[in-house]
Amino acid sequence: MPSIDSPQFPVWMLQVLPVAYLAITFLQSSLDKVFDWKGNLGWQTQFFSKVPVLRGIVKPLLATLTVMELAAGVLCAVGLVALVATGSPRLACLGSMVAGLCCLALVGGQRIAKDYAGAAPIAPYFLVSLAGIYFNRG
Repeated sequence: MPSIDSPQFPVWMLQVLPVAYLAITFLQSSLDKVFDWKGNLGWQTQFFSKVPVLRGIVKPLLATLTVMELAAGVLCAVGLVALVATGSPRLACLGSMVAGLCCLALVGGQRIAKDYAGAAPIAPYFLVSLAGIYFNRG
């Protein structure tokens, strides 16, 4: 971690802040799915009940998304620790990549369900993941 007086400090913050944001977002989202699996599955089943292509595969899709979100959150959290402790951006970049893939999966599901208004709020998360990739590309 560079000194707060260092010219590198703002650049370092551009590495740290997106990854911290993604760690919080995806850890919370994935752990919510883990601890309230039944509630999330019920909501998703209802949401996709009128989407023939997804209706029968909600459970495996939710399980896949949960694993992806958990991986993104853990990689970002560990990447954040690595950035602070060693300055290494590798895991932060990887976590940001997985977070971006999660965003694409989420927006894809929303678009297939023709919930265009529900897809729009995912864009800022995707942009944060792109920032995390860009500033941690090492």
